[in-house]
Amino acid sequence: MLAGCSSRPAHPDFSASGYLADRGAVRIWRKERDSHVTRLMTVYTPFNGPAVETTDYQWQQDKLISIERHIAGEHPESVTMRFDQDGSLSFMQRQLEDRREALSADAIALYQYDAGRMLTVSDDLLKGRVVLQQGHWKPSGTVTFCQKGTRHPSFDRYAASYITQHQQESGKPLSIAWLEAPGGTQLLLVSADDICPAQPTAEDF
Repeated sequence: MLAGCSSRPAHPDFSASGYLADRGAVRIWRKERDSHVTRLMTVYTPFNGPAVETTDYQWQQDKLISIERHIAGEHPESVTMRFDQDGSLSFMQRQLEDRREALSADAIALYQYDAGRMLTVSDDLLKGRVVLQQGHWKPSGTVTFCQKGTRHPSFDRYAASYITQHQQESGKPLSIAWLEAPGGTQLLLVSADDICPAQPTAEDF
């Protein structure tokens, strides 16, 4: 579902996309403001385990100015970094359960590299018209979107069976996320937790 991209094209002011990683699902929300500020929020949900990882990146005039990462779960962790317009680190902190500590130069460089990689991935997904949708699943196969409206996604037999199996195992209402692209529909995430409250809107993002 990815498409190559060699330049930074114009994007919608607000968009949502995502992709399947090796060990989890990545959902991406993006907002462009005044053509000078880009905000990107990624949510990585592992297939196994509760350690959901949320990262917020911001660029100003194509320069990375901040990274904030929060890892939920048994061992919560948060990392905050801010950069000057010349790219110099102006603030950095890693907060663990019982202490704060500094990040090494190599760790900071890795976070910066990851920020650039995620921005490129977002560019590619938007160019490929890969759109994230999510909402609440009903046994009839209809999904009520987090914001408003309903849809009957055209999942293949395997994806529909996977959702049904989770429904039977959990016995609870399910939230699902999926991707729609010109090449088809792909199931991204099935959760017994309500994923809608964490979904940003164009107004509050």
